[in-house]
Amino acid sequence: MIEVTFWPQGRKVKVSRGTNLLIAAQQAGLPMTVRCGGKAACLMCKVDIHPDYGEAGMSARTEQERFKLGADSGQRLGCQARVLGPCHAILPEDPLKAAVRRRLELQAEEDDDSWLRSFRSDSPGGK
Repeated sequence: MIEVTFWPQGRKVKVSRGTNLLIAAQQAGLPMTVRCGGKAACLMCKVDIHPDYGEAGMSARTEQERFKLGADSGQRLGCQARVLGPCHAILPEDPLKAAVRRRLELQAEEDDDSWLRSFRSDSPGGK
């Protein structure tokens, strides 16, 4: 069994040689949503290559990956990248969670701005 580490969670899972990263993530309790059933068609299973570890422990890029992502994209398709040795991959943030996070950040900025505007208008000589 070979250890795969998924970041930013730091979650580790042991899988058999040849298991793809999509299945490894699912086994680690980190499901990735895909629409194509792992056929490299939907591009929803993209993972980032960990900058400290590179592609060590992963299979060579498939022709589909090179065509769809480029040779040096810094990403792999989880359904195509197979585990050959200990490896590390960065899972992207869930799209729904990312949208909610961005909205909350925007709302916090707006709240900060409105507080600052009210403070300036209340202060003596404020504009």
